[in-house]
Amino acid sequence: MVFEGLSDRLQDIFKKLRGKGKITEEDVKTAMREVRLALLEADVNFKVVKDFISRVSARAVGQEVLQSLTPGQQIIKIVYDEMTELMGGTESKLALGSKIPAVIMAVGLQGAGKTTTVAKLAKTLVKQGKRPLLVACDVYRPAAIKQLQVLGEQIEVPVFSMGQENPVDIAKASLNYARSHNRDVVILDTAGRLHINEELMEELRNLKEAVNPDEILLVVDAMTGQDAVNVAESFNADLGLTGVILTKLDGDTRGGAALSVKAVTGCPIKFVGMGEKLDALEVFHPDRMASRILGMGDILTLVEKAQASLDEKKAKEMERKIRQQEFTLEDFLEQLQQVRSMGPLEDLLGMIPGLGKQMKGIKAEFDEKEISHIEAIIKSMTLEERRNPAIINGSRKKRIAKGSGTKVQDVNRLLKQFEESRKVMKQLTDLTNKKGKRGGIPPIKFPF
Repeated sequence: MVFEGLSDRLQDIFKKLRGKGKITEEDVKTAMREVRLALLEADVNFKVVKDFISRVSARAVGQEVLQSLTPGQQIIKIVYDEMTELMGGTESKLALGSKIPAVIMAVGLQGAGKTTTVAKLAKTLVKQGKRPLLVACDVYRPAAIKQLQVLGEQIEVPVFSMGQENPVDIAKASLNYARSHNRDVVILDTAGRLHINEELMEELRNLKEAVNPDEILLVVDAMTGQDAVNVAESFNADLGLTGVILTKLDGDTRGGAALSVKAVTGCPIKFVGMGEKLDALEVFHPDRMASRILGMGDILTLVEKAQASLDEKKAKEMERKIRQQEFTLEDFLEQLQQVRSMGPLEDLLGMIPGLGKQMKGIKAEFDEKEISHIEAIIKSMTLEERRNPAIINGSRKKRIAKGSGTKVQDVNRLLKQFEESRKVMKQLTDLTNKKGKRGGIPPIKFPF
């Protein structure tokens, strides 16, 4: 889970503070020492840590905080505010300007996932109504051009290529191609190197001068921690970056790069890669990320994922089926697939306030493999069996188990759970209708 190690440490520290009715300056100092250690262990830049602790401490020892009714929560609120500011304060959007085509230049070292990221970025722009063109400017890495072409086909975005020609000539020609083919955004997939060197920088400077990009985005691997920040500093000094895209953030349990890069380079993080799928690129929201790190969840992102993945008409039809007890295993499978399209279930549950810390105990219940088994069992049923599970007798169960690579006991368990779930869903729907409004669930409150 994202920032799991840092998040656990910070939540443990602040749990001690919340448990105290009155907090002294010494309590604050002790907590800040522990926070400092947690941040350093998360590979956050030591200068950034020093400034962060200094600002939080100065605000936390004020009289109105220490003498308030909930000093522990007040201090958590201060940490949240300062952490949000540390990561940029607010969302930093792409500034594509008014010229057509707008130009985005993606730069970075080899291995950071640059080529995949430009495809993800193109897909994101398509969702926003743009008509992007991918440009293969990496003429050195074996199969780089082919990789971009394959990705372009998958997202249905054209790829401009001139083989092993000079990258500057390719970039210039791509602008003319974009204008003549009604493409409003050009994304340059530039060459990387294993390490920063003058040859690489010279080529990138020439590209910048030739096409005058609206955005120069550095793609860096979040899992490299402090090294990612050092790479960002070097590229920024040479090219004047407009933003950073952190890849593999879903696999980074520390978070040092995300917490350091803005403070050290001044470059905002614009997007984060949260998985291998081509739709796994998210806009970076500093406030939401700070909330997740401190165990407060991220309801807004969860809602956005749901809105993007779930069809409103289908949702209303599903509600009708549940109310009239017409909900079938076929519907259940469709719902399961829609939820899975939102991302790993563990990450989704981690966005719910209060569940982040409990996830370790919940993992067994929400095992991704278990969900795959459920899908396999349902897909091994005939259409008639999915729509009317009551007809599934012993021989049918044996066939379903064999077809799905599971046991008859697994089929029995699924059928029993499905019937129980259907009853519970019907009861909840009836309860909601009686109240005359959606959801009798109390509103979620942040712990400050």
